[in-house]
Amino acid sequence: MKLYSFKYSLTFLFPLYFGFDFAGIDLINKNMGKTSVLLVGFLFSFLVATVQAGDKDKKYNDPSLPINKRIRDLMRRMSLGEKIGQMVQIDRKVATPEVMRDYKIGSILSGGGSVPHLQATPQEWLNMVNGFQNGSLSTRLGIPMIYGIDAVHGHNNVYKATIFPHNIGLGATRDPELVKRIGSATAREVRATGINYVFAPCIAVCRDPRWGRCFESYSEDPDIVKEMTEIINGLQGEIPKDSRKGVPYVGGKDKVVACAKHFVGDGGTTRGINENNTVIDKHGLLSIHMPGYNAAIIKGVGTVMVSYSSWNGVKMHANHDLVTNFLKGALRFRGFVISDWQAIDRMTYPVHANYTYSVLTGVQAGLDMIMVPYNYTEFIDTLTGLVKNKFIPMSRIDDAVRRILRVKFQLGLFENPLSDESFIDQLGHQAHRDLAREAVRKSLVLLKNGEIADEPMLPLPKKSAKILVAGSHADDLGNQCGGWTINWQGGSGNNLTSGTTILRGIAEAVDPSTEIVYEENPEFDYVKSNNFSYGIVVVGEPPYAETNGDNLNLTIPLQGQYTLYNVCANINCVVVLISGRPLVIMPHLEQVDALVAAWLPGTEGQGVADVLFGDYGFSGKLPRTWFKTAEQLPMNVGDLNYDPLYPFGYGLTTQPLNATS
Repeated sequence: MKLYSFKYSLTFLFPLYFGFDFAGIDLINKNMGKTSVLLVGFLFSFLVATVQAGDKDKKYNDPSLPINKRIRDLMRRMSLGEKIGQMVQIDRKVATPEVMRDYKIGSILSGGGSVPHLQATPQEWLNMVNGFQNGSLSTRLGIPMIYGIDAVHGHNNVYKATIFPHNIGLGATRDPELVKRIGSATAREVRATGINYVFAPCIAVCRDPRWGRCFESYSEDPDIVKEMTEIINGLQGEIPKDSRKGVPYVGGKDKVVACAKHFVGDGGTTRGINENNTVIDKHGLLSIHMPGYNAAIIKGVGTVMVSYSSWNGVKMHANHDLVTNFLKGALRFRGFVISDWQAIDRMTYPVHANYTYSVLTGVQAGLDMIMVPYNYTEFIDTLTGLVKNKFIPMSRIDDAVRRILRVKFQLGLFENPLSDESFIDQLGHQAHRDLAREAVRKSLVLLKNGEIADEPMLPLPKKSAKILVAGSHADDLGNQCGGWTINWQGGSGNNLTSGTTILRGIAEAVDPSTEIVYEENPEFDYVKSNNFSYGIVVVGEPPYAETNGDNLNLTIPLQGQYTLYNVCANINCVVVLISGRPLVIMPHLEQVDALVAAWLPGTEGQGVADVLFGDYGFSGKLPRTWFKTAEQLPMNVGDLNYDPLYPFGYGLTTQPLNATS
């Protein structure tokens, strides 16, 4: 019986290692007697030792080895199907553990609003992510997946997360160290939900505020954008000084992989039309739109996302010269390049009209991971066919997979593939909300504060008989957060997430004896007849994201203009403008006593009241030019015929008062 079991093992296992056929071992057994038993025993012992050595020889699972050696070991074991699977990122809506296992999928994302369910808890997020990860770990090689999400002003898809000011407001702070701290807080909140990869920061240089993504840009000035890449050190950790340029770095379990986006020129499209064409010479592209990428790569950014837009008529997702030759070559970027959402489909018009061409062109251009949220089987089949038929060389696939694995190894995914529950309490942590409140204070730009000869309107007295608060954005958390909040487009109202509205912040700031009257849209006669001490009008843009925010007029919505007039024509007033960009304000300036650009402040509305009432002084500076009329656009600092209402860098200051004033 023992001899039979030896023969069985040898017959089925030895061919795997040596390619021999041991079907004739019966003959050996009959003729050699005890010698055969000794021989078989020796061979079996050798086999066991070989199998054990083979397990130990999986160098890619040895964290003591250099990452490049681990990558080489893993890649030599991978089939074409396993390599192509690593290049695929799908949306959680179509992901299951079985899909992850069967198709060897390398990554999952949550698109805007793609959540386990409304108001999901951190534990529910974490359980979902771990479920998908277990599917990946059950594959032959057990390569873990990486999970990505848009965390562009905090962990903005998740209920009760801290929502920080959008990037335009952070650009107004001129405070890279603050932005780094925001990156660290965001990373911890993202880790609270089991996620380890964020599609941030956006380092676009918005050159035309008509663009619907201008609020995602820190500034029209590439130097400010470059300074604000300090957020990467917060998200990923401070890169060691002896690191090689371009090699991605992630510094601990409380950090995440970052993504510099959208490469390159997305903020310079004609008339600010989203996903359109940026017409500029190479010197202009490199001097205006590229500096942020070089800074991000020096900081060890893990990934770069390519832009939907074109440069001088060439789609960026098809631009081999910029993606491969410049980004990967000249800038020495060693992380992975990821496409935008369904971007290869959009390389043709109509969308998806020639998918084989799109896959071929995009991968050959240098895309490493492809965001194909839904049609992943079509992508896998198409790319497999292109490789097998030698339209795409294996070297290109290997380059992509090598880069993806480098990021995963650097992240520590192979050692810690499942989510760490110890971060759950970090979501919406009070320290993060305090940090967001600080960011709001520092982002506010004071544009007007009384007439030159008059006493300044701000700071406001906390103790007054009766004050009026008015406007569509005064008591609306969704409006003050803007797009990319819980949903892709954001939304109005106070039931999206938790936070503090500007109205509530005002109520907490004033003296208890001060009566506050809130009327969203008060009539002219009502304001005139009620003997208010002063008014605070909070108006601005409704929430939007991407193309839905493209706007050629840039006027305050009509109801907001009526409210502004009805209040400011009758009583002293301060107008707080909530917007993702400068708006046409010049027609209203004569009626307004004080004007504050508050951008899109996020969930911590107390930060606005902190400065209005003098607990802190105004310090923000315009991150972009404030135009007189939309007909002047585009207009940026340094242009010929520069004639703004308020120039780039403008911002009045005030000194803080005693907190008891």
